[in-house]
Amino acid sequence: MARHDASELANRLARDAEAVCRHYLSAGRREGRYWLVGDVRNTPGRSMFVRLKESVKGPAGRWTDAATGEHGDLLDVIRESCGLVDFKDVADEARSFLSLPRPEPEPDRPRSRTPTASTGSPEAARRLFAMSLPLSRTLVETYLRNRGITALHGTGALRFHPRCYYRPDDHSPTETWPAMIASVTDLAGHLTGAHRTWLDPCGFSEATLGKAPIDTPRRAMGDLLGHAVRFGVAGEVMAAGEGIETMLSLRCVLPAMPMVAALSAAHLSAILFPDTLRRLYIARDDDPAGDGAMATLIERAREAGIEAIVISPRLGDFNEDLRLLGIDTLRAASRVQIAAQDVARFMDLAA
Repeated sequence: MARHDASELANRLARDAEAVCRHYLSAGRREGRYWLVGDVRNTPGRSMFVRLKESVKGPAGRWTDAATGEHGDLLDVIRESCGLVDFKDVADEARSFLSLPRPEPEPDRPRSRTPTASTGSPEAARRLFAMSLPLSRTLVETYLRNRGITALHGTGALRFHPRCYYRPDDHSPTETWPAMIASVTDLAGHLTGAHRTWLDPCGFSEATLGKAPIDTPRRAMGDLLGHAVRFGVAGEVMAAGEGIETMLSLRCVLPAMPMVAALSAAHLSAILFPDTLRRLYIARDDDPAGDGAMATLIERAREAGIEAIVISPRLGDFNEDLRLLGIDTLRAASRVQIAAQDVARFMDLAA
């Protein structure tokens, strides 16, 4: 985005700073000449203040976070609150808010050598996860509970973004939807990617299971190959499967077992094994892609000297089992599929 374009957009936003704040910083409120909120990512609180009217102290639209020392203008508010990375996307979102037409494409020109976080990069994933909120008492918690998932201990890999950027394709306008953000990490715990599940703010339905009514409600970004969304720290035993909801469902009956969600069948077959791993439970999805991932993973595990045991759902996946058959049926079916020594070690027998 050209500097003069950015300046003009920031000035236009500043002319109606209160409306911008009400839209993008909805967790805050007006007090006198300022809008108070927790931070630029729309966290509830009072440490950040946005000047709503020009005064001797400075122009409208400028903000400062007294807790962190961060400061900026309303374009920064749009970028951080929406989880955007590219300046073009920030500008498009600002123009959409201001009901301005998009500019004509500019001629190709040499790219700046200034390093930026490109869309879909690990750095963009890290920024998105950092600007998201803990899942407790958010739409993410409601979404998971509506799918029967009540074991939410050790789910620090999951967070909530109230207005996560979504674009169906390169030619469509920017949209924002609430989303579950999952961190994808390597064996050392370093964040390499992020997974977004956009959610329906109107609630749960059997048709969408709580996901947003958009074409692709799930997307991943960053470096995924070999890595996974992790619940618990793997030692000698670990369970691995495809979906986040699938593994959290299995975790409802095996709450002490470390688990990973690889996010797809192809990525499941390529997960990296911890050096300490001796027994791997493969949570199979009942479809051809799941069968292929299972076969590849069994072969890789055996070559690495790791015992591989397959756990199969009665229906399509373990979340279907949990929702449609109930937790007692899922617990009974899982108990007979895991090694005897792991029943007492990992299963909640008191439930």
